[in-house]
Amino acid sequence: MSITADQIPGYRVGTWVIDPTHTEVGFSVRHLAISKVKGKFERFEGTFTTTENPLDSSVEATVEVASINTNQADRDGHLRTGDFFAAEEFPTFTFKSTGVRVEGGDYKVDGELTLRGVTKPVTFNFDFGGFGTDGYGNYKVGFTATTVVKREDYGIQWNAPLETGGLLLGSDVTITLDVQAALQQ
Repeated sequence: MSITADQIPGYRVGTWVIDPTHTEVGFSVRHLAISKVKGKFERFEGTFTTTENPLDSSVEATVEVASINTNQADRDGHLRTGDFFAAEEFPTFTFKSTGVRVEGGDYKVDGELTLRGVTKPVTFNFDFGGFGTDGYGNYKVGFTATTVVKREDYGIQWNAPLETGGLLLGSDVTITLDVQAALQQ
């Protein structure tokens, strides 16, 4: 399926910068085999370029690992260690798109996620929110993008057995990006 710029109301060609005050880079992982722990990263940056053909658009983003926040300081400290993110050795993780496509009427953004020095292909499911102008005259776009990765694929092996059976942490990590970005003039 192809799509043109005029099929997307408000679409503009240009370079967009993620607005960190209106964006959240979050994640969740199964915990105790009964619920999920959620967290976010407080410091990140990203730009994307929209083109005449929306499917030729691209994105690059960087997240500062040490900015992790799960609302529990001891857990956050453990997540920064070599058991998990190894923040001193690998202070950032990155995403760089390799393509945009439409599948079954839904947008998909393919790319490479690099975490702990390991690069793997991932696909973000893209939910377009729309375009609008903020109170300062900035032209903005909003969207949500989600993907699921296996933490072991990136060398994050740590886990602990539970007395009731099973493991403390699940393998699948859902990454959710709630993004607002401004068109650069």
